[in-house]
Amino acid sequence: MSCRRSVCELRFRSSHLQFGTPSKQPRVSLPSRRQWISSEGKPRHETHRSLLGGSKATGDGRGDETAGSGRRRVTISGLVRSVRKQKRVAFAHIQDGTTYEPIQAILDPQLAANITNGAYVELSGRWERSQGKGQAYELQVEQVNSIGESNADENPIQKQSMATDYLRTIPHLRIRTPFQSILARVRSHLIHSSADFFDGLSPPAVQVQPPLITSSDCEGAGEVFTLQFFREPKYLTVSSQLHLEAWSAELGNVWALSPTFRAEESDTSRHLAEFYMLEAEFRGTGGLGSVTRIAEQLIRSLTLSLANHPTGAELLSLYADRKHRPSDSECPDLEDRWSRLTGDSFLQVSYTDAIRELSQAAASSTSTITPPSWQAGLALEHERWLVDNLGRGRPIIVTDYPKIQKPFYMLPSNLDTDHETEAETETVACFDILLPHGYAEVCGGSLREHRLPQLINAMREKKLLLSSSSPEEQAGSSSTPYPYLQPGESLGSLQWYADLRRFGTSPHGGFGLGFDRLLAYLSGAASVRDVVGFPRYWGRADC
Repeated sequence: MSCRRSVCELRFRSSHLQFGTPSKQPRVSLPSRRQWISSEGKPRHETHRSLLGGSKATGDGRGDETAGSGRRRVTISGLVRSVRKQKRVAFAHIQDGTTYEPIQAILDPQLAANITNGAYVELSGRWERSQGKGQAYELQVEQVNSIGESNADENPIQKQSMATDYLRTIPHLRIRTPFQSILARVRSHLIHSSADFFDGLSPPAVQVQPPLITSSDCEGAGEVFTLQFFREPKYLTVSSQLHLEAWSAELGNVWALSPTFRAEESDTSRHLAEFYMLEAEFRGTGGLGSVTRIAEQLIRSLTLSLANHPTGAELLSLYADRKHRPSDSECPDLEDRWSRLTGDSFLQVSYTDAIRELSQAAASSTSTITPPSWQAGLALEHERWLVDNLGRGRPIIVTDYPKIQKPFYMLPSNLDTDHETEAETETVACFDILLPHGYAEVCGGSLREHRLPQLINAMREKKLLLSSSSPEEQAGSSSTPYPYLQPGESLGSLQWYADLRRFGTSPHGGFGLGFDRLLAYLSGAASVRDVVGFPRYWGRADC
């Protein structure tokens, strides 16, 4: 007999003696007695989701019709979304954050005297079937346990729906609106699903935690936030890829979800100065196709996971209910959006073929798109045209971009390329995944240059090597000159990255997924600023 069981039985016998139960009365089982004490004694603290049946909640505020059957005493807590006081009865809608639908509480007017819109309350009472319309169950309040006061007249959050532009000015309070509340829970679910996806790979990918402060700009675009705290300038990371490569050399497949920073002066609905990037690196890749396949599977898996989860059902229900979504939001067809990511495989087209198709389209007398340029790359209008016309409204994967457009670390598409004779047309083994509905690029990846001589030469071509005035600087931490450097050259802050090739490496590749942009697409948000709790973008960093 376990110690836990002995203690439980001792407590049960003591309660029998205390209440003087006759020996002839049938002995009540322990689980039944616990339930009796819970239901008739101190009310059990519940959430709205648990009252609606936990994972069985349908998202329409009604949940599993059998979940709340029977009368039981419960305690709930949350923010008052609205309160309506009449002569004989008062009605309050309580939002506890577990669903976007509020709990309807029925109170005696005296109990509701100090309750105002926006206040925090804890209520105890009987959970029972509703006699009115609009909800299956309601709380008949017997006791108001606590109140966190709120001045309803000054509270920026009102019970009616409000515009997204206004809500962005009060990010610390907009989370209390139904749409922001459900977006936070959708994000949480997608993060959990991401971990499940990588854990299900063979072999599984290990989650790691890369640094946010780095010694170099791995993209080479110069769009970095600079820190002067250290002995020399450091930067907020623009990508965790280089550090993931260090982990991947030992652990194999690795992934991370962490903040990324870009000092871009882009005031658009698609850009943030601080956003979350889901990045993955895979050791021993068998070509670019093996990386694009995992990236596509990840997007497909996250979409299916949301569609089959209660938060997905809640999203569908919220858009159908005008009073709960932002006043200036449209009503997107989410099921159509999701099906575009979960149907047939994504169309794959090379950059060269994409430029040819765009050039032909631009030459048409009825065309409104700007003629593309091989060197300049694809503009947003070009990406949208490719998705709408080549992809027929479904995602498209564009591969093998020109080397001159891409960072130094990408592996050439053709390993036998003559750099001197084919520099203008040389491409690298990389890809971008473009989403429909104007969201465009959501994921980008590549094979990495794993050969040390070619990597250093690529750094030289991108003018990333520094001038060195002393042999020690050229040698780094060793008295021996660094391999493949020319006299007067130094790797500077990128020497550690070159060391990953110098001291044992293998073919590898990976990708980065714009987590916030994917969340915006899946949730129907018109701007990435609305799927981030405290958005930072050009000119704004509130709170």
